[in-house]
Amino acid sequence: MIDIHSHILPGVDDGSDSMETSVGMLRMAEESGVKVIAATPHCNIPGEFGNYASDGLNALFQELYREKQRAGLKIALVKGMEVYTTSELPALYDDGLLWTLNGTRYLLMEFAFGEDPAFASEMLAEMQKRSVIPVIAHPERYYFIQNDPAVAYDWVTSGCVLQINKGSLLGRFGPGPEALSQDLLTHNLAACVASDAHGTDMRTTDLLEVRYFLDRHFGENLRKLVLEINPARILSGKPLLGYNPMPM
Repeated sequence: MIDIHSHILPGVDDGSDSMETSVGMLRMAEESGVKVIAATPHCNIPGEFGNYASDGLNALFQELYREKQRAGLKIALVKGMEVYTTSELPALYDDGLLWTLNGTRYLLMEFAFGEDPAFASEMLAEMQKRSVIPVIAHPERYYFIQNDPAVAYDWVTSGCVLQINKGSLLGRFGPGPEALSQDLLTHNLAACVASDAHGTDMRTTDLLEVRYFLDRHFGENLRKLVLEINPARILSGKPLLGYNPMPM
């Protein structure tokens, strides 16, 4: 399995609080069968987290990589960011301040839960003009998507990618995200499932439970598509497979 969304860098956001926790998250992921994990710290959240591309952030990533090696872990670790979408986002990208997923054209983006969908779509289009492929983090959690799921269909058919959180599928964010995440899979709108892990106790890097859930409810082929094939293609910068989006 491949996990493209985790808050595993220590001490930079509301995820891992220490290098020890980060190594524990890596170990948990590896033991659950994850082969590659992307470190995607929160970026560009006004008043909370900046975490723009910098020598300091890169040094922290390299330090975590070295600690992984010292711990004897084989899981691969790659760079990315979960970028909060504001009107400044296109300029931040133009200035080289954002890390795409593993240096590809895929950029992990998130929105305010109550965002204006017209603004969200405008920003997605602005990024696409720059040859960026938006990967929209946990759309099932956004109130404006829950209220109008057709927005998700419009985004996918315009070339965006939807990433579902494992916790949503397992009911850990409430009935709204649970139902919508399953509907997105049923309508062939979700490209991948990721952990969005924040620690080793809750919201963890362990993907075994969601793997079994997907096998039971959606079948092996879809499980492989959203946990293995498409995440691998995202981190390799390749077009995704298995899309046949249906309107919601």
